[in-house]
Amino acid sequence: MRAESNGTVRHILCVFPRYTSSFGTFEHAYPLTDGVKAFMPPQGLLLISAYLPKEWQVKFVDENLRPTTKEEFEWAEAVFVSGMHIQRQQMNDICRRAHEYDLPVALGGPSVSACPDYYPSFDYLHVGELGDATNELIAILSRDTARPAQQVVLTTNDRVPMTEFPIPAYELAEVKKYFLGSIQYSSGCPYQCEFCDIPGLYGRNPRIKTPQQIIAELDRLRECGMTDTVYFVDDNFIGNRKAAMDLLPHLIEWQKKTGYVVRLACEATLNIAKRPEILEKMREAYFITIFCGIETPDPDALHAMQKDHNMMVPILEGVRTINSYGMEVVSGIIMGLDTDKPNTSDALLSFVEESRIPLLTINLLQALPKTPLWDRLEREGRLINDEGRDSNVNFLLPYDDVVASWKFCMERAYAPEKVYARYQHQCDYTYANRLKVPVPAEMKTWPNIRRGLVMLRNIFWKVGVLGDYRRVFWKFALGRIRRGDLEGLIGCTMIAHHLITFARAASSGQQNASNYSLRLREASVPAE
Repeated sequence: MRAESNGTVRHILCVFPRYTSSFGTFEHAYPLTDGVKAFMPPQGLLLISAYLPKEWQVKFVDENLRPTTKEEFEWAEAVFVSGMHIQRQQMNDICRRAHEYDLPVALGGPSVSACPDYYPSFDYLHVGELGDATNELIAILSRDTARPAQQVVLTTNDRVPMTEFPIPAYELAEVKKYFLGSIQYSSGCPYQCEFCDIPGLYGRNPRIKTPQQIIAELDRLRECGMTDTVYFVDDNFIGNRKAAMDLLPHLIEWQKKTGYVVRLACEATLNIAKRPEILEKMREAYFITIFCGIETPDPDALHAMQKDHNMMVPILEGVRTINSYGMEVVSGIIMGLDTDKPNTSDALLSFVEESRIPLLTINLLQALPKTPLWDRLEREGRLINDEGRDSNVNFLLPYDDVVASWKFCMERAYAPEKVYARYQHQCDYTYANRLKVPVPAEMKTWPNIRRGLVMLRNIFWKVGVLGDYRRVFWKFALGRIRRGDLEGLIGCTMIAHHLITFARAASSGQQNASNYSLRLREASVPAE
C-alpha cells in the first residue's frame, strides 16, 4: 500500500539521527567486525519511505553511518526525521541544519508522539503511527513545500492496519553496514508495567502483520545483503501468543528453504518459559536470543511495578528453561526502584552470578511520559527536571548512593573474567542446545570466508594482542578453537568487548546511568 498524491513529484530526504553512546548499541564491537558502522536499520523512516507516493523521490541517510551532505539538503524539498528520546539532541540538530536551507522539517516517531513539546522548532509534528496524519502531511506537501508560518501538529486517529503496511524500503539502507537486521511483526503489548510507555503509545491489543508479509520482508532483507541476525523489534513477540504460533511454522519453512543463513532474535516477556510449544517452534525457526525485561529479581519490586507475569515461573528456572531450547537470555535490569534497599546491588550481582546471563542492560529508573510511573511520581511531586542528573526520578534512597550502586554493579558484573565465565557457560549449556543445521553453501563462499578471517584478525589483534584482558580472552578463545567453534569465538568476543569497554567507562562516570537519560554529554544544540 502506498499513499496517493495529486500528481506532483517531490524530493523527500529522510534522515535518521545519530545515537548518543549507549549500552545497547554495541558500538565498541564495530571495530572487530568487517565494516559494521551502526546498530539496526530504522523501521519507522524506511516504512514511511515505502509508503510515500510512488512518484516521489526519496533519499535516506542514517547519520550513524555518515552525516547528511550539503548536496543532499540542496536536493531535498522537505526533510523527514524520526527517533527516540535518547536521540532528542540530534533530532533538533538535524532540524537546525535543514532550516539553514529553508527546508520544512517533519518529525515523527516515539519521542515526539510522547512529548511533542520537546520539539518546538520543527515545522510539522507527526504524533502517532502511520495513518490519517501521514496522509494529511503528504497532502500538505503535495500542495506546497514552503515552511508553514507556525508549527503544525498532525495526530493520527485512524491508523493504517499493519496488514496493509508496505515492505520497509530496506533497499535505501546500507544493510551490510548494520550490526543487526530489523523487522516488525506486531505493535502494542497487553501488559501494563508501570514504567513502560508502549501501552500508552501503541495500545494493549497487539496488532500484527500476516506471516506472508514477514516472509516477504525477510526475503527483501536477504536481497539487500542481510546474512546475519534479524531482530524482531516488537515490544513483546508473544503479546499475541496465537499469532506467534501461526507465524512460527512459516519462519521454519523459510529457514529450511534458505538454508538457515539468518538467525533470529526477539523481545518477549519471561512467561514465555511456560510455553514449551512456542519455545520448541522458536528453536526450529533458529531463534538464538530473547531479550526479557526481567527488571529485578525482587518479587516485591515486580509486584509494585505490575510485572507479576515475571513470577509465573521462578525467574532462574525461567532463564534455564529458555536456555534449554538453545536461546540465550538478554535481560533488562532497573535500579532506583522504590523497593530498592542499601544491599540491592549485592542481590543483583548474586542474581547475575546465578543466572549466568552474559548481557544485562542495567539502567537507572527513568520516568517516561505516557506511563503510570510518570503519572504517579507527578502526583507525588517526585519528578525532577534537571538535565544534569542521570534520572528524572527523586529516588527514595539518596541519589548519589543509587548512582554509586549502579557504577559498582557495572564494574563487578562486567569484569572481563566474569563476562567470559558467563559466555563459557552459554557455550556449554545454551548454544549446545541449538538446532543443528548443515553449513549452507552460501556460507562457504570466498567473500564469506574472507569476512570471517577479517573479524578473526581484528579480534586477535585488538583484543588478543592490544587488549589489557588478553589472558582472559585467550583462555576462552583457545577453548573455542580446540572445539572448532570459530563462530562462538567471534560472536561472544565481539559482544564481550563492548560490554567490558562500556562498563569501564560507566563505572568511571563517563557514561549515563540510563539509556533514557536526558543528561547531555555532547555539545548542546542551540535553540531556534
